[in-house]
Amino acid sequence: MLSNKWVLLAAGLFLATSAEAQDKVPGVTNTEISIGQSAPLSGPASAFGIYSRVYEAYFKMLNDKGGINGRKIVFHLLDNGFSPPKALEMSRKLVEDIGVLAEVGTVGTPTNSATQRYLNGKKVPQLLISAGGSKFNDPRQYPWTVPFYPQFETEAAGYAKYVLKTQPNAKIAVLYQNDDYGKDFLKGLKKGLGEANQKMIVAEASYELTDPTVDSQIISLKASGATVFMNFTTPKFAAQAIRKAHELGWTPLQFVCSPSNSLPAVLVPVGLDKSAGLMSAQFYKQPGDPAWDKDQGVIDYMAFMKKYAPGDSPTDSIGISGYINVSMAEHVFKAAGKDLSRDNLIRTATTLKDVTLPMLLPGIVLGNAPTNYSAYHNFRLSRFDGKGWIAVETIRAE
Repeated sequence: MLSNKWVLLAAGLFLATSAEAQDKVPGVTNTEISIGQSAPLSGPASAFGIYSRVYEAYFKMLNDKGGINGRKIVFHLLDNGFSPPKALEMSRKLVEDIGVLAEVGTVGTPTNSATQRYLNGKKVPQLLISAGGSKFNDPRQYPWTVPFYPQFETEAAGYAKYVLKTQPNAKIAVLYQNDDYGKDFLKGLKKGLGEANQKMIVAEASYELTDPTVDSQIISLKASGATVFMNFTTPKFAAQAIRKAHELGWTPLQFVCSPSNSLPAVLVPVGLDKSAGLMSAQFYKQPGDPAWDKDQGVIDYMAFMKKYAPGDSPTDSIGISGYINVSMAEHVFKAAGKDLSRDNLIRTATTLKDVTLPMLLPGIVLGNAPTNYSAYHNFRLSRFDGKGWIAVETIRAE
């Protein structure tokens, strides 16, 4: 039998070895966790910049409280200008020069598409990305990519479901971004309509992210005689499309996709009166809506924004999306505990069960599995009444 002296010595050697192994995990020390994100702080999608500023502010708040499980978060935020080549350059910098544990929460389909193969090849977690493309939920080919945004196909299929129920004889026009982002929405719409899509969709128009405007596309879509308009765009072009449709006196039932339903970034610049009647998917509580004035999650969020992000609007849906995403990042890092290996981080992020976050709408409960990384399974379809979003119905993924 080993003496107490040898037992204590063996335990000490084990702890030392464990600490040494932890120190060898890229981006992790006994006192810090280094993670990164690239963001469109400039360029055609700079409206998304608030998302990353909120992300950065949240980690400052956590660090002021002592960090996560005793470690401070060192957050490296780099500008990618929403350019795929630049995004890949920034990911290389984060991994090879800075040495982060993971890239966390990066926004955008084109930017995440550009880095997916590289990060998976390096076995670096592409964690909780804010992109709803179906290509990101592919555990077999890309096990290191974990999406955390409702899938665009599912959202568009939900819109189709509502149109089929309420306007079965509708004529549908679609504006979409000519990349995986827009094409996923279009694919989901057609899938949701089923065989009816061939007769119901009377016009499609695409645009490039580098285009100055989409005015000509809206003129063409109006000429189709469509009674329903699907606006599958990013914020800048969503605002242009809504404004131009109003100028032309075109008043179809209009759906704007969730990444572009921000009041400050889209609807306010257009004019709230011109935006009345818009339909969109909602996943979170809306600050400023009297229905949530006494909700503790909203109260805490408003206090956070006032203290840590005073220069940004607390009612901007893009910023709220960032807050929800970083709240989930906190949840994952806490749940990973002392084992911050990249393997365990992915394992933790892909076995979520019955997770609720303070700013999510009641009834939206998150969960995923190693065979299906998608965490969202329903959304609230809402209508903008000129002042705020009014609930219409809850739509569940099929």
